[in-house]
Amino acid sequence: MNSTSRQRRLTAAAVTALAVAVAATACSSGSGSSDSNGAGSGTYTVWDPYPQFDKTSAWAKLLDQCGTKAGVKIKRTGFDTSDLGNKTLLAAQQGNSPDVLIVDNPVVSTLAEAGVLTTTDDTGLNTSKIDPNLLAAGQSAGKTYGTPIGANTLALYYNKDVLKKAGVDIASVKDWNTLTAALAKVKKAGKKGITFSAIGTEEGSFQFLPWFWGSGAKLTELDSAQAVSALSLWKNWLKKGYAPNSVLNNTQTTSWQEFTGGDYAFAENGTWQLAGAEKAGFDYGVLPIPGATGGNAAAPTGGEFVTVPIQKDSARYATTKKLVTCLTSGDNLYNTDTTLSYVAPTSEVQDKQVAAKPDLKPWVDAVKTAKGRTSDDLGTKYPKISEQMWKAVQAALSGSKSPEDALSEAQSAVK
Repeated sequence: MNSTSRQRRLTAAAVTALAVAVAATACSSGSGSSDSNGAGSGTYTVWDPYPQFDKTSAWAKLLDQCGTKAGVKIKRTGFDTSDLGNKTLLAAQQGNSPDVLIVDNPVVSTLAEAGVLTTTDDTGLNTSKIDPNLLAAGQSAGKTYGTPIGANTLALYYNKDVLKKAGVDIASVKDWNTLTAALAKVKKAGKKGITFSAIGTEEGSFQFLPWFWGSGAKLTELDSAQAVSALSLWKNWLKKGYAPNSVLNNTQTTSWQEFTGGDYAFAENGTWQLAGAEKAGFDYGVLPIPGATGGNAAAPTGGEFVTVPIQKDSARYATTKKLVTCLTSGDNLYNTDTTLSYVAPTSEVQDKQVAAKPDLKPWVDAVKTAKGRTSDDLGTKYPKISEQMWKAVQAALSGSKSPEDALSEAQSAVK
């Protein structure tokens, strides 16, 4: 693809989709590739969404080590997640893209459809060891655009003391009916049931998706009977007092704060809260979110992909491949994912993580059944679907519409 046709595809729709896609989960300025030296030498540019890591951090040192191994210097810039996607589009328009781009996984398909990224076929990157469900978040129209550096997802944290006092055996919680029965016991015992985020943003959709997918619903049919059952579950929890009305305005952070107060039995949240859980002052456990009739529901994947933007000089890809391969090698994945509180994207490294920290086992189980929000070739369609989903959740939980009517309107708006 020549630069003119690539720029033509960098549309306003792509920019809009990016603005929505990066709003949910993630955990300076710089310039792209302007190296005057030949490919395979000189300076290679890396953009990432980790501005919290300075040049003395283990992450920055790893980048330098991979650069040294490849025989080049690394110029690294960390951006806020909300800025990175749009800055990448602008750099592509200017023909000044970074050599390596590490970006939140829902943004990958948008950048791919905008003509910004190379495929793994173009660069020869080997993704054979990556768990297929995680790799799918970076796939569009049968092509793969990069490789995940790690993943996080959602599960249920539970307060062991609250459940014990309510007479609830966590082993009995296997599906929606048994979870609801546990919440009823907790309320009867004078404690609070479950807290989560149903805010009218991507965070609300992100938290609703495990229940939506756990019902058997598909994002292409928001008004299915299965989807209605998922929204009705949440609605009934509020109606019966098993979940607080505050979920309508809760972010994932504020719902977590509710849980750490010590009165709630359950909280839906992610791996990024593990450090906080260990400081909460009570004994906790983690349970993968159950499906409607049992088993683990698919929860949405968070985490970043290491991608390779299109360059004017395609000879640079050979060295870029060395850099990406180094960053995503087994040893480096283990160290990086420990730093980022991520579950590794390969079974080999996941096993190593669990051996070192057995408490990660339920998170590994959750990640193994997780699903990318843009999987199923939704690509840039996902942000619009997600917006209608969170609007439906808000309407149903606030009581302004029934779950059936809210989701019917959502589906009509998507079409």
